[in-house]
Amino acid sequence: MDPETALELVKHGVTVLLLDVPQYTLLGIDTQMFSVGPSFKGIKMIPPGPHFLYYSSSSRDGREFSPITGFFVDAGPSEVIVRRWDQREERLVKVLEEEEGQFREAIRRLEFDRQLGPYNLGQYGEWKRMSNHINSTTIKRLEPIGGDITVVCEPGISQSTSKSAVEKVLDDQLKGSKFATPVDSSQSRGCYYAKIPHVIKQRGVHGQELTYLNLDKTLLLENQLKKYFGGSEDLLLGELQFAFVVFLMGQSLEGFLQWKSLVTLLFECREAPFCTRSQLFTKFIKVIYHQLKFGLEKDRSNDKAGSSSILLDESWFSADSFLHHLCKDFFSLVLEAPVVDGDLLTWVCGSRLISYTAYKMQTRKLKELLENRLGWKFQNIAIDGISFDEDDEFAPVVVRMDDSSSS
Repeated sequence: MDPETALELVKHGVTVLLLDVPQYTLLGIDTQMFSVGPSFKGIKMIPPGPHFLYYSSSSRDGREFSPITGFFVDAGPSEVIVRRWDQREERLVKVLEEEEGQFREAIRRLEFDRQLGPYNLGQYGEWKRMSNHINSTTIKRLEPIGGDITVVCEPGISQSTSKSAVEKVLDDQLKGSKFATPVDSSQSRGCYYAKIPHVIKQRGVHGQELTYLNLDKTLLLENQLKKYFGGSEDLLLGELQFAFVVFLMGQSLEGFLQWKSLVTLLFECREAPFCTRSQLFTKFIKVIYHQLKFGLEKDRSNDKAGSSSILLDESWFSADSFLHHLCKDFFSLVLEAPVVDGDLLTWVCGSRLISYTAYKMQTRKLKELLENRLGWKFQNIAIDGISFDEDDEFAPVVVRMDDSSSS
């Protein structure tokens, strides 16, 4: 990059000034993570827009690390964000408004330029694909009080009795860390996620009708869109991306559970992908494809920064995982659907028509990713003849005719 171009990026890009961060601290922004050196003062040349900053404080010898803490920012061109390391609390905190103004002027005079590391623009496209639905509205609606997201402030989550392998990894890491300290549940600061029920129970609905509502979550999807997202599909996808980012980069167990709930809700819809919400599902397939493509890159485990990614846990390679069950049924639904009246099914997506053939191609691309990266095999199953084991926790809920529940 020539000096003139670099200077323009410095002037018009976002700068994050991070003062007094101890050496060996692991620090990340978006998909990039590195170990802090003795002269480090922050990051420059950051593209405007939403970003996720996260860090893990280190012991003096740089061998042990605390659970990760992260926060979102949504910055405009030439904006300067200032944080200072609080030695007692071992976290980044905001500085006084007057002091912040002085530091901003110093940044604009390039006084800290040599102590600022450049944002790796080569990885920006990767981040954009994983965050294109996250905006200031999503961040303000979901972030906890104070903005910091950390598994340490998720005590209620860690007490859950039913845990997947990924959840146990995060829980064990928290309990085994010398940095972990008990948190008063009254002071916990979780994110404000939408509440997604696993089982539908509706007053006055029983028997076969209730069974159908649980077999096809289309109605539940519509209710959740209206209740939490004002009918906006992009806000729902923004929450899906938000939860995945704080799970993958921030090691948030709460983020994983919310991502799992939203993915389960969408994959368990039967009517919505073809009729009421075809645009949503076209975008959803792209979102989850890029999430899994990034999270399942095996070479990330070979570098130090890759240690922050827990998506590579061996539980994701199991054919018994919740994701395998969901994808198996969804792939059967989409890839085996018949052509309507001998013509290709099309729908309006933005300003253009999306053919059902293109929809199938996107779904097939996701299927091939999972088969190639994880070795998963998806058998062709007739849509009307899907079978489940009786002890399968991922099976649709079947309500007996004599069920008298009205709650």
